[in-house]
Amino acid sequence: MRTMQQVLVHNGTYRNEPVTERVFNLTKDFRNGANGAYITVDGTDQINMPDRNVRIGVSDKTCFSLMSETGEPQVTVPEKTETDAEIIERLRERFQVLEDMTYASCDGVVRGMVVTGPPGVGKSYGVEKVMREAETMNKLSGGAESTGRKYGMEKGAASAIGLYKLLFEYANAGSVLVLDDCDSVLYDETSLNLLKAALDSSPKRFLSWRSESRVLHNEGIPDKFEFKGSIIFITNLKFEKTRGKIKDHLDAIMSRCHYLDLTLDTMHEKWLRCKQIVSDGMLDEYKFPQDEKQDMLNHIHDNRTKLREMSLRMVLKIADLKKMNGVKWKRYVEMTCMKRG
Repeated sequence: MRTMQQVLVHNGTYRNEPVTERVFNLTKDFRNGANGAYITVDGTDQINMPDRNVRIGVSDKTCFSLMSETGEPQVTVPEKTETDAEIIERLRERFQVLEDMTYASCDGVVRGMVVTGPPGVGKSYGVEKVMREAETMNKLSGGAESTGRKYGMEKGAASAIGLYKLLFEYANAGSVLVLDDCDSVLYDETSLNLLKAALDSSPKRFLSWRSESRVLHNEGIPDKFEFKGSIIFITNLKFEKTRGKIKDHLDAIMSRCHYLDLTLDTMHEKWLRCKQIVSDGMLDEYKFPQDEKQDMLNHIHDNRTKLREMSLRMVLKIADLKKMNGVKWKRYVEMTCMKRG
């Protein structure tokens, strides 16, 4: 009969309660989950635990030790782990690539880019920052009427004919159309074919609308035009993991585009990303003193497993509550931003 591997938890949590220096039967090894790292153990006959498998939250692999057959903790050579400063620098570099490629889109060098990653990590933030700068420079040069360039972000659902109209609006060389969370166009075959034509690698890219349309006629939009602009598509959808009818279409779009995956693997990475963006000035407009800003960051970190999500959007929500009431803001955070129970 096989003996189950035992584990000694030095420093962990279960349902926000500390678990220290306790021995369990290990059922699943160390994992990184959406809410942080954990190991899975058998809670049967354990105090304050159900008679089933449970997850013990741990910060890293130093928080527990596997037990030898003699009942002693096994001596292991610790893995080299990144410091927080190294993680922040790695994340900064990845998101700097996003900004660099957005600048290249404004210059007409990059024709198309797909940016994917979980919500609230700053995909739109980085693109919007560059687009504002580009639009400011465009206005100084006389604006769209003078340069022919136009920069814009479109959010939400769009029909196929609506997408055709947008592509015509941003058809001039140097123009950039950002489609942010417009995933509906990925599930419409006509829209997908328009995107593929706009992103084609041919020297000239022509788009056409073959059906009779009173809308296009009334707005003076031709049923065929040359597209010379660039497209940035921001989505939470991972193209390489799609299945079904749209997979071939998305593969075709990926082959035409630069594909940038900004997935953050752990809760800790998401927290450090938020911390980095705040230090880079995201909350400057709130004019919080440094000690109050740090108090807010500490509160977010201390309650990271209770918050509904760890994201830049959550940081801004909490900043709004603090701005609203500098005394009761923590109570408001508990009521509106944290998971019940």
